[in-house]
Parts: sequence; structure tokens; C-alpha cells
Amino acid sequence: MQIATIVGQARDPGGRHANERLRRQGLVPAVIYGHNEPPQTVAVSRHDLELALQRLAHVVNLKIDDDEKQYLLKDVQYDHLQKAPIHADLMRVDPNERVVVKVPLELRGEPHGIHEGGVLVQVMGEIEIECKLLEIPEIIRPRVDHLGIGDVLHVREVELPPGIRTVSLAEDIVATVQVKRGLVEEAAPLVPEAAEAAEPEVIGRTAKPEEQPEAEE
Repeated sequence: MQIATIVGQARDPGGRHANERLRRQGLVPAVIYGHNEPPQTVAVSRHDLELALQRLAHVVNLKIDDDEKQYLLKDVQYDHLQKAPIHADLMRVDPNERVVVKVPLELRGEPHGIHEGGVLVQVMGEIEIECKLLEIPEIIRPRVDHLGIGDVLHVREVELPPGIRTVSLAEDIVATVQVKRGLVEEAAPLVPEAAEAAEPEVIGRTAKPEEQPEAEE
């Protein structure tokens, strides 16, 4: 598990303008909470925070002056372009405490359904799990080799390391193999000539009366 170190500093609670000044200085406003202690407002290095996010770190060592403690990186808010972090939530936790976090999913293998003309669709990008703080995996990689066309991988089928349980619903779909649209059209059954000659019934339209033979004069 990656544990990133982030340098920070104490800050006074401020409004929008104060937070903007911090961001111009390369800092990200953050708040520390949890364990029935009062929230603590800090500012952390944007560079350090971005490195931690790139490494998929869930736990960070926050270093303020000579003090260094571990926190769970619970949430990060981004700007309107979803590029730069503008706020972070850090949660106080005990190393032996079980926590609930979301971990990215990365599918492994190539479904045999692809060789039958199917396409792999990843429905879920991350899975919610519960485990001890220092046992949080960076990423979970379920295998999809066994999936054929129309098959589905559910959350309950994802193998997890020991000591970890899923919080996401067991029936949630992680991935599936679907038929390509073009193949569906090609595979449409041919209609027999007799069926083609017959006029289909149209709901809501009055049926055309049968023609009567002309009477002989």
C-alpha cells in the first residue's frame, strides 16, 4: 500500500477569498476531522497532494512543522474542469480501525467473448470495500477471461484479499460482454417467403375487408 507524505501548515478558517489566496500560493485548503475531536483546518501542498493522488494513495503522512501523523484521504474536490484539487478532507483513524473506502477497479485478461465478436464493457470503475487502514489495496484487478457474449461479472464474484469485504451491493454489475450492433443486424433471422407475403397486423388499424367476387350478369 502506498503511503504518501504531504507537507502542510495550520491555517485559520477563512472564506472564499482566503482560500483563493492559498491556492495562488500552491496550497490546497483541507480539514481534518474524526474521532470525536474538533475539526482542524490546514493547508497542504498541492504538488504533494497531486502526487499522492497519482499514486492512488489512500493513506497520507501529513507533516506540519515537526509533527507527522497518518490520515485517511477521505475526499478530494476538484475545480470545474476536474483537473486541479481545490479542497481535501482528511480523516483521523487508528491503524487497526476498519474503514470504508472506494478502490479503483482494473479489469484483467481478455474475455473469450471478444473472439466471438463481442465487446467488453466496464460498468463499474471503482468498488467500495471495508478493511483496516493499512490493508487498503491501491487497486483491485478482477479477471474477465471467462466471460462470453452476454455474460456478466457481479461484485460478489470479485476476488478480494483476506480481511477485506465488499460494501458495494453483491448484485451490482462490474463488467459485461455485449454483442456489437453490426453483428446483431447480421444475425437477424431471415423471414420465410410466406411470412413476407402475409401483411402484418397493425394495432389500431381497421382490417381491410376481403374482396367479394363480381356477380355474373
